[in-house]
Amino acid sequence: MGSEANSGPESAPRASENVLAQARRVRMLILDVDGVLTDASLLYGRDGEELKAFHARDGSALKALAEAGVGIAIISGRTAAAVERRADELGVRHVHLGCADKAAALTELVTNTGIGAERMAHVGDDCPDLPLFARVGMAVAVADAHPLVRERANYVTALPGGRGAVREVCDLLLFAQGRWPRAR
Repeated sequence: MGSEANSGPESAPRASENVLAQARRVRMLILDVDGVLTDASLLYGRDGEELKAFHARDGSALKALAEAGVGIAIISGRTAAAVERRADELGVRHVHLGCADKAAALTELVTNTGIGAERMAHVGDDCPDLPLFARVGMAVAVADAHPLVRERANYVTALPGGRGAVREVCDLLLFAQGRWPRAR
C-alpha cells in the first residue's frame, strides 16, 4: 500500500491527493486501543485492575469528528473497564472488546451500521490490525507501529499512539471533508 506521514498537528494536515480522496469517503473511523488510543503500556493497579492513559486532545478531536457526522468505533483484542469508561465518556456506541477475530467484528460493524467497509478507516499499530487494513477503504498506522503495519498503511501519522496520533487522523478526515480548522 505504501505510506505517507503527516507534518504534525501544528499545521494543516498534508497528504497526497490519493490519501485526501480516501479520507473524503470515510464515514466511520475504527480505532484499536493499545498502541493507538494509548501508548501501548500495560499498567496494573494495586488490586490488579488495568489502568490506561488516554490523550485528552484525541478525545476532543473524536468528539469533533462525531459532530461532523463521522461514526466512531473501537475494535480491540483486549478488554478493560477503562476502555469502556472512555468510550462512554466520548459517546462511542460501537465498542468491540476482547476480539480474537477483528475481521469478524468489522463484519458485525458493517451489518449494524449499514456503512460499507470501503467507507471506513482503521487506525492500528500491530499485526492483528492487518486483516482490517485489507478490508477498509483507508488504513492508518501510528508512527510507532510495527514496520509491517506501517508498510501496509495508506497513511502513517507523525505522532505515536497515545500521544496525539488519533487527533492527527481526525484532523485529516475533517480537513479532507471541508470541516477543518475549527476551534478546539
